[in-house]
Amino acid sequence: MRITVSGLPGSGTTSLAGHIAKTHQYHLISAGEVFRRMAEERSMDLAEFGNLAEKDPCFDRMIDEKQKEISLAYEDIVIEGRLSAWFVPDADLKIWLFAPLEIRVMRIQVRDDFRDIGTATRLTQEREASEAARYRSYYNIDIHDLSPYHLVLNSGLWEVEDLGMIIDSAIDVKLSQTT
Repeated sequence: MRITVSGLPGSGTTSLAGHIAKTHQYHLISAGEVFRRMAEERSMDLAEFGNLAEKDPCFDRMIDEKQKEISLAYEDIVIEGRLSAWFVPDADLKIWLFAPLEIRVMRIQVRDDFRDIGTATRLTQEREASEAARYRSYYNIDIHDLSPYHLVLNSGLWEVEDLGMIIDSAIDVKLSQTT
């Protein structure tokens, strides 16, 4: 089964994708982690690397093509990334996570070790604007278009394990439809 998990920064996609992969013993690829590694390799923070990616589409395209290639190499895989549902159109289950901005910013502040909530909010909003502009420019994709998704879940309401139970039910239904 191929499953995509997408959402805005701080919505919990990496945590949920990891949970699903571990629970079901599926392979996992995370576009966000690849993007972070690329930024670190260049001694840049996410905002700086995002600005670089705005000027040179090769970074986004490399990540997007790599996740598509890897997703086709495995039958049981979780693909986590903002555009995964768009680049893995034949995925069996496509999930979009959302959460209110305040919750996402609090998560990002802790994860990325920002000193204050104001900085975390500003950088999160800048990152989202940068990504939305790149996706529209490079692929004509509106990140707010949820039409490719089978499930849209509010990660501000539940813990990752609770979301995992919802996903487990969806997986069971999908698997029963194929047998």
